[in-house]
Amino acid sequence: MYVERDVENKFRKICGAYNVVAMVGARQSGKTTFLKERIKQMNSSYVLFDDPDVRSLFEEDIKKFEKQYIEGHDVAVLDEVQYCNDAGTKLKYLADKGRKIWLTSSSEIILGKEILSYLVGRVSIIRLYPFSLSEFLLSRGQKEITQQVLERSVWEHMTYGGYPKAVITEDVELKKTILSDLCDTIILKDVARTFSIDDIRALEEFVKLLSLNIGNVLPYESISNDMKISFQTVKKYLDAMEKSYIIARIRPFFTNKIKEITKRPKVYFVDTGLRNSVAKAFGTEPSGNLFENYVMAELMKLGFLPKYWRTKSKAEVDFVIEKNSDVIPIEVKLNAVPGRIEKSLRSFIDAYKPKLAIVVSYRSINYEMHVGGCRVIFTNALDMRKIIEAAGQ
Repeated sequence: MYVERDVENKFRKICGAYNVVAMVGARQSGKTTFLKERIKQMNSSYVLFDDPDVRSLFEEDIKKFEKQYIEGHDVAVLDEVQYCNDAGTKLKYLADKGRKIWLTSSSEIILGKEILSYLVGRVSIIRLYPFSLSEFLLSRGQKEITQQVLERSVWEHMTYGGYPKAVITEDVELKKTILSDLCDTIILKDVARTFSIDDIRALEEFVKLLSLNIGNVLPYESISNDMKISFQTVKKYLDAMEKSYIIARIRPFFTNKIKEITKRPKVYFVDTGLRNSVAKAFGTEPSGNLFENYVMAELMKLGFLPKYWRTKSKAEVDFVIEKNSDVIPIEVKLNAVPGRIEKSLRSFIDAYKPKLAIVVSYRSINYEMHVGGCRVIFTNALDMRKIIEAAGQ
């Protein structure tokens, strides 16, 4: 069964304006499935660059490749093209010929100077993440959402994640096996191979360490000392994992943008199911840190890269997103008490005068109040999306 993705409308609009579209995201997040669904009624070709013969032809003679795979087709899907040498100049040649091309990549390395910098002005980029909560519910055919159904669904989605193969599998032990295999594949193929990392054991230990410290500010020096690896290696591992869509680094919110860049980030996993597999922590009840990570991932799927807010006096707000010219603080609670606002959130409201603040909780009761001129909404992870989308309209 094909599950309609949240990016459908955006993709249609972009395809009307650009001949080249790059869809990037974690391995097995559904990029190929999405594009194959789009080309079902089209005169198209699909080319997988894992095939060494395909790579050789692309690298050695782009005109022969064009004749073999692209000529005579309305659109060509080039899957995992970042593995090829000199891909940027060859894609530029095809784009300049007016060819309609859809690219996929499981690594953000495709977005760097070696590839898509050659296509500036010619390409648009769409990120596809594992299933969001709304996509998860759609995959289950869940139309009527009661509080009990929602809590159960959030728990399953948070525990086993949003990778389509794991979602559609009913057997719990098989879900765990799928996630374990996926983690091995991503680390060995997407991270180690793409970023030339030879010490696989150290990389695996590093990923495990991060999985046990989600939501914490990264202590680079102590990680370096504990694992007996250099500071530069720590940074290399983090960059590789972020560019492979395993983790996301969340920076602090400041009106002074220079401070945001220089201050230490927090680390979260892009998919909580993958995190639980790495940490070997499939609990029956979520922790506060895990639910916080889950909400962060849902915000990313909405197109935001949230920040966190913390003052010297230790007032803290979990996430801050910026929509248009407005800031929206978001507090995350396992059990929020409607009407009870923490001092930290009040401090943020006093300092930045936002129009909207959200308190999202695992076990939620919808409630609304005002603090000064700020509308504060208590809600759940599903309705959070609707509230944010409606903000500022």
